[in-house]
Amino acid sequence: MASKALVVKVTVGQDSAERCSQGFTVAATAAASGADVILWLTGDATLFGVPGKAEEFHLEHAAPLAELRNQIIELGRIKVCTQCAKRRGITQEQLIPGVEIAGASTFVEEIMRADTQALVY
Repeated sequence: MASKALVVKVTVGQDSAERCSQGFTVAATAAASGADVILWLTGDATLFGVPGKAEEFHLEHAAPLAELRNQIIELGRIKVCTQCAKRRGITQEQLIPGVEIAGASTFVEEIMRADTQALVY
């Protein structure tokens, strides 16, 4: 696989299950292929950085979201939007190990690298 990085931003939760699942699936597939992957959780997707929340997600004929999340943590990185976390009362201590809170400046820095592709779901 090429050395190009992939930043995937997921902005939705169970209310838009297919779109959410697609973002996680693309990120996990890219990570398994050897790409440098960063999954950004924003909006309602922020909740999937909290233990137990991805386990509650269900979409027929889709890989379990918790398994995809765990694969991304193992092979890549997951970041949660600072403002989105604050709006939902989520602190760093409440997140799954390997998931970190970061702000817009970090997101912009990551997507502006010349060797990076960014996708938003």
